[in-house]
Amino acid sequence: MIRSSVLLTLLFSATLLMAQAKPAPYFNVDAKGLWVEGYDPVAYFAEGKARKGLPRYSHVHQGATFHFSTQAYLDLFKRMPERYLPQYGGYCAYAMGATNEKVEVDPETFKVKDGKLFLFYNAFFNNTLTTWNKDEVRLHRAADANWKAFVHAR
Repeated sequence: MIRSSVLLTLLFSATLLMAQAKPAPYFNVDAKGLWVEGYDPVAYFAEGKARKGLPRYSHVHQGATFHFSTQAYLDLFKRMPERYLPQYGGYCAYAMGATNEKVEVDPETFKVKDGKLFLFYNAFFNNTLTTWNKDEVRLHRAADANWKAFVHAR
């Protein structure tokens, strides 16, 4: 009886550890758990531009690995991660609003508005930031509503 309890406890603990090691499903990460191709989420705010992070300045937040371009940016993120996290987990803001889908982004195509970071798909002559800007109020409202369903589903 005791041996069965210990075995069940170990099995349950191992399952929890494995679940914690997986990236949170709502972040836009690759198969290794790296967020948006390793771009630095703080640089969008601090420099107003997309900047690749470096593996030596890494931090795991809610199961996703974030890279930063400087130690200072890493420190800022650690103090206030919610301040620097993009909207919709880093998926395309336009697609979230227009079609309720998680779509990959071009990390170089972004917008910071009202202290929030929005990323967009931009390939094959389809820059969704341009389309977003034409109908931003409606798309933003729809994206916020659609995203809530994804967040609650995890």
